[in-house]
Parts: sequence; C-alpha cells; structure tokens
Amino acid sequence: MQPADSDTPIHEVGLPVTAADGAAIQLLWRAPGTPVHDVLYWMPALGVAAKHYLPLAEALAARGIAVAIHEWRGIGSSNRRAGRHEDWAYRQLLELDMPAGIAVTRSQWPGARHWIGGHSLGGQLATVYGALHPQAFSGLALVASGAPYWRRFPRSGLIGLAYVAAPWLARLVGYLPGRRIGFGGNEARGVIDDWARTGRTGRYAARGMADTMEAKLAALNWPILAQRMHDDWLVPQSSLDWLLGKMPLAPRRSHVLASSDLGHARADHFSWMKTPDAIAAYIADWIDSGT
Repeated sequence: MQPADSDTPIHEVGLPVTAADGAAIQLLWRAPGTPVHDVLYWMPALGVAAKHYLPLAEALAARGIAVAIHEWRGIGSSNRRAGRHEDWAYRQLLELDMPAGIAVTRSQWPGARHWIGGHSLGGQLATVYGALHPQAFSGLALVASGAPYWRRFPRSGLIGLAYVAAPWLARLVGYLPGRRIGFGGNEARGVIDDWARTGRTGRYAARGMADTMEAKLAALNWPILAQRMHDDWLVPQSSLDWLLGKMPLAPRRSHVLASSDLGHARADHFSWMKTPDAIAAYIADWIDSGT
C-alpha cells in the first residue's frame, strides 16, 4: 500500500454548490498541494454530514488523491430540511444534487481521473449513479456498503418489518424522525419510500424515474473496490454480495477489515470513520494500480 506522506501539504477547500431547484450545499474538499491526477467524489451515509469524512479525505490527500465530499440534501450545510412541506426522493438526489456537485468538482480538475465512492447508502447511490452515467467515472469505491434487501440479513423478519414501518412513520410525522429513533437523520419521506422499496424487493428503483436501474447496473463494467467491516451488522457479507451481484461484468477487489486494521477501533459501520488510514491506503493502492 502507498504510505501517507506526512510532509505533503493539504489544501482545504469549501465551495458552494447549487442544484437546479435552488437546493444548496457547501462541498468540502481536501487536496494535495502537488498536481492532482486523481479525484474521488465521496457520498456519505444516510444522515451523516460531510464533515465527518474529513479524516478520510485528509488521509487520501496525504497519499496524493483529492477528495470532494458531497453533502446530502437536508443534512449539515444543506439549505433544506425535511418536513411535512419539504419533501424529496432519490430522483432529486440523483438528477439534481449529485450532478451539481460533480460538475463543480470536474471544473476544478478537468484533466484528472475521476472516481466515485461512498459509505452505506452513499455507496449505493454512487453505484446507481454510475450505472446511469457509465462514462462519468473510472471506478467505484465502496466502504461499509451493501444492498438493504431484507432477505440478506440475519433476523430478516425484523428487518422486513422496518421497511414497512419506516415509510408509515415518515408519512405520519411528515419526515422520518431519525434523530429520535436512532437511525439516520431527519429524512425526507420520499427518500425513505425509495430506500424501503429496495429493502422490500431487493431491486433499485426510484419514484419519478424510469425503471431501468437494474438493467443498467447489469451492464456496468467499472472496476470496484469493496471494503467491509468485520463487525458491521448493518452490512453483512450477504448484503454486500447482493449489491455486487447486480454488476457481474465489473471486476472487483474486496477486503474485510478487522479491529486490528483500524487502530483497534471496533470494525463496525461507523467507528472506522475516526481511524480511516487503512481504508485510505487500500483506496489509494487500488487507484494507483490503475485497477
């Protein structure tokens, strides 16, 4: 693996990004002070603000890779908040927000190779975006990400029940009160509808978009790096396998990281974010090898 260069200066950048409907975020960047040849566009987990991925971005920048961290609509620096009178779904995320952030990133480094990746739901939507735009990136990096299909989980009956209850609760309240129930942030009911549909059916589809996602995933041939955490009950191996199985043409590398790889932090769904050096090393090695 490529070692981090402690002497490499890191440029810290934040730029405003505005989608076509006026939704705005602050795009966080970390970039090496040397010429940039590779850029990773990073998608956070559901309900997680972009700033929490700065340790990962800094570890990658120290290895010569620039990182732009997307901000979810409704989270962190976003000027929108989910509520009874403010709703959106995967369509807005995939057709408005991601293209706006990606366009700003490309304008900064037009000559670099561009990669996309993400954590948890961010990895799923990075995958779907890649299927819809197969010429947009050079490859896909997944960390603690897999499909939410209920049949791929232990205690699958309870998981399946959650995919029925969550949309019902979101419609009742006007949004999913994730902060109160301990799952995600305060999420738009349209996002929860699309997420829960995949959880119930195992298929990717989105309200208001053509039902072509599964076919386009099957045609995607990008290289994929998938890193799973050993103690991550939210993404068991079967969940990751279900997601990767949708892309039979894509060459892939997979790693399972244990606590010993993460400075003895627990190798679960979120703890790795505080000690991401091993994750960054795998990503940098994968990018540098040309996959």
